[in-house]
Amino acid sequence: MRRVQILDCTLRDGGYCNECHFGFENEKKIVNGLVEANVDLIECGFFRESIEYDSDYTRFNSLEQIEKIIPQNRTGKLFVVLADYGKFDPKKLPDFDGASVDGIRVAFHKKDMVGGLEACRTVKEKGYKVFVQAMVSVAYTDEEFLELISKVNELEPYAFYIVDSFGMMKRKDLTRLFYIVEHNLKQSIWIGFHSHNNMQLAYSNAQSLVDMQTKRNIIIDSSVYGMGRGAGNLNTELFVQYLNENADGEYKIRPLLEIIDDIINDFYQKNYWGYSLANYLSASHNAHPNYAGYLDDKKTLTVRNMNEIFEMMDEQKKFVFDKTYIEALYSRYMATGEVQEEHKDDLKKQLRGKTVLLVAPGKSSADEKKKIAAFSHKENVVTISVNFYYSEIDVNYIFLSNLRRFRELEPENRYKCIVTSNIPADNIYLQLNYRDLLSNVQEVRDNAGLMAVKFLILYGAKEIYLAGFDGYAHDVNENYGDSRLAFVTKNAVLDTMNEGMTKVLHLYCNEIPIHFLTRPRNIKLL
Repeated sequence: MRRVQILDCTLRDGGYCNECHFGFENEKKIVNGLVEANVDLIECGFFRESIEYDSDYTRFNSLEQIEKIIPQNRTGKLFVVLADYGKFDPKKLPDFDGASVDGIRVAFHKKDMVGGLEACRTVKEKGYKVFVQAMVSVAYTDEEFLELISKVNELEPYAFYIVDSFGMMKRKDLTRLFYIVEHNLKQSIWIGFHSHNNMQLAYSNAQSLVDMQTKRNIIIDSSVYGMGRGAGNLNTELFVQYLNENADGEYKIRPLLEIIDDIINDFYQKNYWGYSLANYLSASHNAHPNYAGYLDDKKTLTVRNMNEIFEMMDEQKKFVFDKTYIEALYSRYMATGEVQEEHKDDLKKQLRGKTVLLVAPGKSSADEKKKIAAFSHKENVVTISVNFYYSEIDVNYIFLSNLRRFRELEPENRYKCIVTSNIPADNIYLQLNYRDLLSNVQEVRDNAGLMAVKFLILYGAKEIYLAGFDGYAHDVNENYGDSRLAFVTKNAVLDTMNEGMTKVLHLYCNEIPIHFLTRPRNIKLL
């Protein structure tokens, strides 16, 4: 009789959301909760020889370390760990003795198929159950997939996986791949399915797999609360309930809800995961979800912009995330556009030797508006707002490098606009070369406020006073004077932006005197 089992990957795939920093006690609580819920297979984290072990993280450099979170009573449950090909030496593994994990999931990309399968063979020879994780299954042609299955049959692992790495697999894609596997994979080998939810199809695809007319043994991966990279994974608590109601499942829901309530929800609040247009775009272009995360974190692009960048990508670059590649592609895209310098000489005359008040939209721009207004009325002060129209005073100019913010601006104010060349615009005062204003710190390379400071240095201002340059708090409600400007992103990204802004401002202080008129809340005073 066919069996459908659940492999929960919260401690591994969920680790993309918190850098695997669950905390040792939470790791044990999650494992015990999954055992109590009767989850069949539990993935404990990543196995990578090069990392430094810390018991509060689910990244391990030896299998002995994993023993600490595996309960003594493990009857009927399998414990596994994932190892990426090239990041561990299978020959150095100790022989299986039943004390640590039962199995190892070996993940590899198509280009590494031969080496990846050889690593699987060595793992099996050591006595462990081997799970073959051939990443991005849709990257294989039917002929290549059949060749892979033939080699897997020679290996005879515990399980062979269909892997929807980018969350873009439609039902027809899954059905096609499943029947190729079912008709060609040895009957003794379990068929696994690992999905992501970038197109909101993880749940429906998993249901389709369960409902297929087959007697094959199936493993379906999921994570508690869908915790995982990008849009996350199939939700364990949702899918085991489906199995209880439709496939003779005997899972308990309460322990899973307690894991969410006691542990996972806190991580979700700090670093959310779930559906987004950026993740949808990455899936629709068959691209690694980290590309979507990179572009979305910029907060400078419209959906159309992001789509155009995906369209520029080399097909061979889509499958494995390459930060250097996407940084260069982003910079190339943003640097396109025209420069309009009709008023360049006039503006230089107006700024040369002047004090410039640069007003950013941070919360202090609203809280300290009287101080800002008083300073703006001083003699020889030129006021420029950054990426928004500051209505509390009559600003002289508006500096914009963000297309979204430019579109939100009232048309009657555009004659005051100094924009960068990535913004297609007419009837503005000046258009500057975007590339000329970039900083050398990648995390804030095109931060609008820093670009405005560099513009003022190039145009000969005497000194700069900053207002509303607060940096970024983790509480989204504390970041903007106008709540309509607020955006939500990962806390880690906000922290690196604060560090980057501090570093660049210190560098620019060597070229021009810079003062804070309002108190910066999350970046250090100069």
